[in-house]
Amino acid sequence: MTHPYRIQMHETGGPEVLKVEEFEPRKPGAGEVLVRQSASGLNFIDTYHRTGLYPVRLPFTPGQEGAGIVQEVGEGVTRLKPGDAVAYLGAGTYASHFTGPADRMLALPAEVPPQEAAAVLLKGLTAWALLFEVRAIQAGETALVWAPVGGVGSLLVPWAASLGARVIAVTSTDEKAEKARALGASDVIVGYEGVARKVRDLTDGRGVDVAYDSVGKISAEESLSSLRTAGWFVTYGNASGPVDPIPPGRLAQGGSLVMTRPTLFSFIQTPESLARGASLLFSALKAGTLKADIGQRFPLTDAAKAHEAIESGTTTGATVLIP
Repeated sequence: MTHPYRIQMHETGGPEVLKVEEFEPRKPGAGEVLVRQSASGLNFIDTYHRTGLYPVRLPFTPGQEGAGIVQEVGEGVTRLKPGDAVAYLGAGTYASHFTGPADRMLALPAEVPPQEAAAVLLKGLTAWALLFEVRAIQAGETALVWAPVGGVGSLLVPWAASLGARVIAVTSTDEKAEKARALGASDVIVGYEGVARKVRDLTDGRGVDVAYDSVGKISAEESLSSLRTAGWFVTYGNASGPVDPIPPGRLAQGGSLVMTRPTLFSFIQTPESLARGASLLFSALKAGTLKADIGQRFPLTDAAKAHEAIESGTTTGATVLIP
């Protein structure tokens, strides 16, 4: 399409509610910039907004991360100028253009192209928060990582391994298991049955220090049962549905377990905290510790097909939508 456009939903439901609509990008106000987007990242949370699991105000444009080239800057913006490559988090990035606050825009290093930034920013910052902010992972600890070749998992595994942690991954197929090992997992469990028992076998009965669980409903009990005494259950996604309520007594029964349900935006509330996380993320990308593994590219106009793909479990790595 030659005219600016966005993906808009006027009701919740299946992928078919995602409609392509022309729109007029908002001119930047004071402290804002207008970006011509190079790519928007696809994240599982986008499907939660679409289905109504996470309620939104309609009409609604999905998308929470993007990257592109600055087209216009508003009054008072001096740090950025037209032509600069930037990445950002913000609501409504399923669009050809995005207008947002300059102090939430991250200038991209030359080594990080916009498409790669859009592929990893939200997922990479989530991995950063899990490893550095929610609970700092320590060298010599053992982490259980579910969905190790998904968007967050494919960054979480190598980053945790680079910090000296042993990573036990849980995935669904032999093909994904091979990729998880290539990413840095020392052991991989294929299939979701009997995970806790297999974890105990791999850890001489001790259990893991922390479980990073993005699967949700069907994996929560296995994660809890995989933990050592005083281990951490970090539930950060609902790919199989929301986790059933867990009574505090279950945590006591498991040995003084700790449970948390973090969200990234609690850890990047200020420009300074966002910049701190992005600095570590971009440094890890430049060092080669992390790679922007773009497994799928869809035209933005095919956002519905992209949603079908991520919900089917057939995607690997990151998925980007290209205007």
